[in-house]
Amino acid sequence: MMDITKKNQALYQEKLTTPEGVAAQVKDGQRIFMDIALAQPKAILDALCQRARQGRMSDVSLSMLMDIYPADCYQPDPPAGLHTVSLFCGAGARRAVNAGQCDLLPGYYRDFPRIIRENREVNVFCAAAAPMDSNGYFSLGTAASVSQTLIDKADVLLLEVNEHVPYSFSAPVIHISQVTALCENNMQLPAMKAAELDEVSLKIGALIANEVRDGSTLQLGIGAIPDAVGMALREKHNLGIHTEMFTDSMVELLQCGAVDNSRKPIHRGRSVATFAFGSQRIYDYIDHNRAIEMLPVEYVNDPAVIARHPNFVSVNSALEVDFFGQVCAESIGTYQVSGTGGQVDYVRGAVLSPGGQSFIAFPSTAKGGTVSRIMPTLTPGAIVTTGKNDVDNIVTEYGIARLRGRTLRERTENLIAIAHPKFREELRYAAKKRNILI
Repeated sequence: MMDITKKNQALYQEKLTTPEGVAAQVKDGQRIFMDIALAQPKAILDALCQRARQGRMSDVSLSMLMDIYPADCYQPDPPAGLHTVSLFCGAGARRAVNAGQCDLLPGYYRDFPRIIRENREVNVFCAAAAPMDSNGYFSLGTAASVSQTLIDKADVLLLEVNEHVPYSFSAPVIHISQVTALCENNMQLPAMKAAELDEVSLKIGALIANEVRDGSTLQLGIGAIPDAVGMALREKHNLGIHTEMFTDSMVELLQCGAVDNSRKPIHRGRSVATFAFGSQRIYDYIDHNRAIEMLPVEYVNDPAVIARHPNFVSVNSALEVDFFGQVCAESIGTYQVSGTGGQVDYVRGAVLSPGGQSFIAFPSTAKGGTVSRIMPTLTPGAIVTTGKNDVDNIVTEYGIARLRGRTLRERTENLIAIAHPKFREELRYAAKKRNILI
């Protein structure tokens, strides 16, 4: 055992270099991929951008999911030679995507592993990882997501080792013998700013929580409303977690005892997610915790897997909804603000679940109360995220509109009833003009 440990340590020292040394492993014309959020190695990313800025890179492509760092490659004057592709249009990439300086790869999150295997060239995989264990393995910690697909397809594996990355027993691992080069960067992991739970989000959270039965399994999205739902569920019992993103509200539910995963038909006793992002509280909870399983997105977000959980409850957000129930959650008109992510997967999975429910929730107005989010038609150019045939329930602070199994007339009436009161007459007039309401 000691000989194996010494051999692994020797390999580690042999492959250890600076972030600049790691970036130098990338050759002209290669295609680099990074996974989601905290899986992205910041020091290596900065070194790649610097190398491109110095003119030492040509025809290199860099693809990432849910970009969280304001990298140099996304600035108004991006470095030549490094072309970026976003698989989600996160906050880091949003300006560049809308300026035409970063390309966008549309798709359902669960489909990205297959898309990568069948349609995308991958030469280099870069990742942030927890320190090497005694057997020579690095845990990718906060993300399973698409990482295993990238590990399998890439010829070059580059790691940024960070002692603050939590060790996950179920996330993908990379052995030191597979690593081309690595560097160390013990930066504190960035934390997502906690969403402000205002009166509107708390009202919506309470409305949805009232619909949740004891023993239900949960998926909660990002933002104030999903967090408010989580906070409103603390008095429930025997809840489970099977979710795309592991969040602070889920840690709260686990630690207060509302979630114990005892009634899940699969992964009983364990919370399942494909990645985590939030506060240090989350990262501490994941670290060496066998009750948290970080699994590949093509499994976690598979509607058939989701549907195996009775009384599944899915909560996601939207920017606007029209009379048909078409949900736009990723653009304001033609301005891209996000990606499809897993919303559709969980809407479909929840509806297929025995007793399951899907909720698309949002404040009734935008722009300081001057615009209704419930619209006769979507804003021209708006992207349909969840289609009219998949949508289940729409929620605002004024109530829940049941859409699934309802006619267009019934949908319109239900949606107008939960619109802000000052827009209801205007919406009713538009519906009558189109002969939806008589």
